Order: sequence, then structure tokens, then C-alpha cells
Amino acid sequence: MKEVPNNLFPCIMNTILEQSFSVPFRYPVAFTENLFDPQNQILANVLRGDRLPKVLFVIDSGVSEAHPNLIDEVKKYASAYTDVFTLAAEPMFAIGGEACKNDESEYQRIVEATHLYGIDRHSYIAVIGGGAVLDMVGFAAAISHRGIRLVRIPTTVLSQNDSAVGVKNSVNAFGKKNYLGTLVPPVAVLNDFNFLKTLDDRDWRAGISEAIKVALIKDLSFFEWLENVGEGLARREMEPMKAHIIRSAKMHMEHIAGKDPFEFGSSRPLDFGHWAAHKLEKLSDFRIRHGEAVAIGIALDSAYSYLQGRISESDFNRIIHLMHTLGFELFAPELQGENLIQGLKEFQEHLGGQLTIMLLEKLGKGVEVHEMDHSLIFKSVEILRSLEQKPAIQTS
Repeated sequence: MKEVPNNLFPCIMNTILEQSFSVPFRYPVAFTENLFDPQNQILANVLRGDRLPKVLFVIDSGVSEAHPNLIDEVKKYASAYTDVFTLAAEPMFAIGGEACKNDESEYQRIVEATHLYGIDRHSYIAVIGGGAVLDMVGFAAAISHRGIRLVRIPTTVLSQNDSAVGVKNSVNAFGKKNYLGTLVPPVAVLNDFNFLKTLDDRDWRAGISEAIKVALIKDLSFFEWLENVGEGLARREMEPMKAHIIRSAKMHMEHIAGKDPFEFGSSRPLDFGHWAAHKLEKLSDFRIRHGEAVAIGIALDSAYSYLQGRISESDFNRIIHLMHTLGFELFAPELQGENLIQGLKEFQEHLGGQLTIMLLEKLGKGVEVHEMDHSLIFKSVEILRSLEQKPAIQTS
């Protein structure tokens, strides 16, 4: 038997191969009206390609009720562009609001539909709805075939000015918000301002909190602009609403593109006010909507920043005045007690790594801290409680 030379098999012990690659993501975020008017080609242009793709539409049940002609409009649009795409099936419905993220059968229905209707990686799921429905359907799309292309059509202020433009998809589990999720960008975000006209006052107002958030930590001029148009927003004037949505969405997009879009680190600047907000939603059994909870969370962390001497009393009062002008309630009974503090631990667990909380260094600039004084949190809660009757804080 011929002996094989040892040098034909170099040592393979402790061999380390390193892989490195990057994948650029690019997707349009459009702002329009009458998206499903056949004269409006924005959606058709997103879907147009070499193939004739199937599109599965999933519609927020609340949106369908507010817009009873929506299904017919979708079908009419599809009939006008038979050379561009085909409807995979009758549009599906999803429970609106946070309930769809709390019920695992909701996302499972979407996954089952992709199997039933042959929705593959060259097909699309187009979801029409508020932020919770977009989250849930995006999660279902991301885990089906390791990723089905998603077109988001947000219908609320909060989803148009913030959540829909990002890469997050999620559902709730184990009593924790967004416990299951993916980080997968959509192929397009198509905002139709007409959907906003049928929102109730709570949903009209709630989403503005996310714009206040990004203004406070990034752009003083935007905050000052919001102060100037606050009364108009409270009166449901469309022009300042449209303008604030576009500006807020752009700022969120710029942050995502310039920092850590897939959240490998522990820093979450855009989560200013959110550690308390997420806990408040759960403690209230989601009686408090996300945007409303964010408003309370912003007020709480602004009060904490004031108590630490980071911002002045007058600046704190400006924040509170804007919130009150818009009609936000800034206190809830669920703020009291130790349960709120548990939100810090859950927020750290959600981030991974060390606790990182965004506070205010000044109006228009945030600062990260890695610990929170519980006694100051309780004092901040008391300040908010006192503001139920008083327009500004009282200091001795």
C-alpha cells in the first residue's frame, strides 16, 4: 500500500475562516393621496418588474370599517394593472390594534395563507393598517419562506411618521411587548394621507408624540415648529399634519440609516420615553395606546431630566405645555408603585447588554445614561400627578 505524504493534508486544527459581506437596502417612502385611484401609479411602479407577481392584501379590520369601499378600490386598482400584478386571493382581514400582536393565531393565519395561496419569495404581501397590524403582518411575512417581500401602507399618524419607515416587525409574547420579532426592511412604504381623515381624536393625537420625541432628542427647530403649529394640529388641520409626518419620517429614516439599523448595540436613541411607555401599555392592559404611553414616557423622562438639572424648569414647562396643547393626558394610575420600575429591567433585557436610557441634555439634544435613580423616578411621577390640576410645575 502506497504511503500518502503528510504534506497533502495541512493541519486543520484551530482553523478559523472569516466571512464578511454587506447588503445594501434601498426602499421608497412615498407620501400621496388616493393611492388606489388607477391614475395613481405609485403602487404599480413598486410592483412592476420582469415577472407578474402575486400580491396578498391584508387589511386592518378597523380601517376596512372606516373605509367601506376600500376592498372594491383595491380590486379596481388590480383590474387596471393586470399587466403588473395579480391578486393572490380576496383581501384578508386582521384584528386592529395591539390585540393582533397579542394573539399568536393572527400571524399564524397569515403564514397559513402564504402556503394556501402559493405566496413565494417573488410574491408580495401588501398590508394596510395601523402600526400594530403592520408589525404583526411584517413578522409573518419575514418568517414565511425566510422572507416574503412586504409593502407597508400605514394608515395612522404614528405608523406614517415613525414605525412604518423602519425595519422592525414584531408580536408580543410572555406578557412582554415585541418579544418575538425580526429586523427586515420593507420593499416600500406608501403613505396615503386620506386614511388619516377618518381617525378618531385619540389616534389623530397619539402619533404626534413620536414626532415630539425625535424633535426633543435631535432637532430644536423641529420642536419649536411643533410648538407653533400645536394648536392647528389639535384642531385637526391637515396641512401641519402632513408636514409634520414627512419631517418626522425623514428624521427617523436618517437616524436608522446613519447608526445601527439592525440594533447590534445597546443604544436606542429613538426609544426616548419608551422604557416606561412599554410597561404602561402592559400595566393598563393596553387601555393606554402606544402613542399615548409614549407621551407619558416622554413627560416622565423629561421630568427626570429636570430633576437631575439637565434641563431648566422653563424648558420642562415648554414640553408639558406642548403636550397639553395637543390634548395629551400625562399621568396614569399605573405609573405609581414598584411595577413601573420593573419596566427598567424588562427594557434592559429587550436591549441586551447594559441598561441604556435616553434623557435630555437640552431641548433638541439627548444624552444616554446607564443607571436611573429610583427615588427620582418616583419624584418624577409625583410631578406628573400634580400636573393633572396644574399647567406647570411648582418649585419652592
